[in-house]
Amino acid sequence: MREVKTSELKQCNKRSEDEAGAKKKLFMAGLIVLLLFSAVSAMVLGAVSIGWRSVLIILFDTSPVSLSFAGVEVLEVHEDILLQIRLPRVLLAAAVGSSLAVSGAVFQGLFRNPMADPYVIGISSGAALGAVFAMLSGFSLAVGGFGAVPLFAFGGGIITIMLVYSMARVGRAVPVMTLLLAGIAVSAFLSALVSLLTYFAGEKLHMVVFWMMGGLGGATWHQVRVMVPYALVGYICVSIFSRELNAMLLGEETASNLGVNTERVKKIMLAGSSLLVAAAVSTSGIIGFVGLVVPHFVRLVAGPDHRFLLPASALLGAVLLIATDTLARVIIAPSELPVGIITALIGAPMFVYLLKKRKKLRYFGGGG
Repeated sequence: MREVKTSELKQCNKRSEDEAGAKKKLFMAGLIVLLLFSAVSAMVLGAVSIGWRSVLIILFDTSPVSLSFAGVEVLEVHEDILLQIRLPRVLLAAAVGSSLAVSGAVFQGLFRNPMADPYVIGISSGAALGAVFAMLSGFSLAVGGFGAVPLFAFGGGIITIMLVYSMARVGRAVPVMTLLLAGIAVSAFLSALVSLLTYFAGEKLHMVVFWMMGGLGGATWHQVRVMVPYALVGYICVSIFSRELNAMLLGEETASNLGVNTERVKKIMLAGSSLLVAAAVSTSGIIGFVGLVVPHFVRLVAGPDHRFLLPASALLGAVLLIATDTLARVIIAPSELPVGIITALIGAPMFVYLLKKRKKLRYFGGGG
């Protein structure tokens, strides 16, 4: 009798695992379709409307595959707008959105804190200080085609995480709580310096405030070519250790007992996610709520397993930022709003809703 019950229990567990796997596959497929739809919609919509047929013809003409629609004439000005302005902007929005969402998922798992976001340990404050300093100092520095503002922003973010890590280090170990507290303290100090510089901005105040709100208005192919490799390196670093991050959700002591080198995992996760955040902030300014809301939503739909959470967050983050950036472009066309305003207006109510829903569900837990 006991053997029969055990067999039935195994079959039930296998059915549950199969259903969960099918649900995850369906969710991923839906995200891919949604990403393609949002990307094409972003290329169609704008101050100058380009028909979706024209968009598809132009895109396929730049690839080995040719496509044509009867009676559809593609204007040269439409081709220039699409290939030189909208397409790089869509790709950059996807890269930035994915980077912020993935880093948010990593920080929430690493700190085991659902309120953690990509900027929790001061990276945004360091990047903002570097960018504001570059704006006010009037540096004409250019490296690899990048101006002083993105270079100083990237450098500020990386230097900040190095400073926070060194402050939190105790011997060879870096306690997670100490790292979090050190990040909060450094972030507050750097934010005060940013406010001080902003106070003395004078004629450049508008430039400083607009950058702090976040935006993708100056997207170019060069930015895409430079930012995407950083994003890929950061994503590969964190995704390789997604199973170990699952174990760390159970606590560092438990993870160590399971054979996980927790200190090495923390270093790699911090390095990879910090690279993602610094690359995103240096090209787009500070865009909030993407890295906070997206991992929450994915966890509620498909659970906390980082082997699935990280790629799903990357796709959903790309969709969210493409959609909000499109809305920022068209809502008061031909002018545009900083996309950070749109993400805050949409993300804050969504986050409140997710928090309410989270009360009824188990949120963090170990993955397989």
